[in-house]
Amino acid sequence: MGDRDLRVSDSEREHVGRLLQRAVGLGMLSLGEFTERMDTALAAKTRGELNAVLIDLPGIRLVGQPAPAQRFLKPQAAPTFAGPPVPSGHSNVIRTRISGMTRKGRWHVPPTLLLDNLFSGVTLDFTQAIMSTQVVEIRMQDKFSSLTLIVPPEATVDMNGLDLVGSSINNKVRTGPPIGPLHLVVHGRIRFGSITAKHPFAAHWKKMMSGM
Repeated sequence: MGDRDLRVSDSEREHVGRLLQRAVGLGMLSLGEFTERMDTALAAKTRGELNAVLIDLPGIRLVGQPAPAQRFLKPQAAPTFAGPPVPSGHSNVIRTRISGMTRKGRWHVPPTLLLDNLFSGVTLDFTQAIMSTQVVEIRMQDKFSSLTLIVPPEATVDMNGLDLVGSSINNKVRTGPPIGPLHLVVHGRIRFGSITAKHPFAAHWKKMMSGM
């Protein structure tokens, strides 16, 4: 049996998906081509089938090949915007395209946030945010993007209303009922993306130390 006939894992499919996203960011693929190749990658069962979506892209390491540093496709650096305080009445829409965005510090959080992101990475840090309501609704319409929610220790996050396709959820905090100053209700659609909810690193470290 040759290498082309070896079965592939989910982690290898995810690796290829990330490479295809980077290829779009560098102008090597159109969105239509990306969608077609991503469908092929998700359905691939062998290395030969999976590598077929990468074979004509320069600088790409095929699945199963050694990984010299110079052969990796290098992603373009995405700018990160530290969110300034959002005044009352400010638009509650977060919309990014092939970008990175962070809101942190003392930013004003509206009762509802609308997220519309494509090929982007978004971080919302609520640890010092100014809340107008205890319950905040987050409506998502994201494709090929990642969302990270950083919440205070007593916060809760409910992600049960999400509709996922080729995506992942990693909720490291309580889901409810609301017991603290913040309860996030996240729903909507995520296509080939990911969402993570977690506490700040310092809070996680204190919890680990207290359990020792």
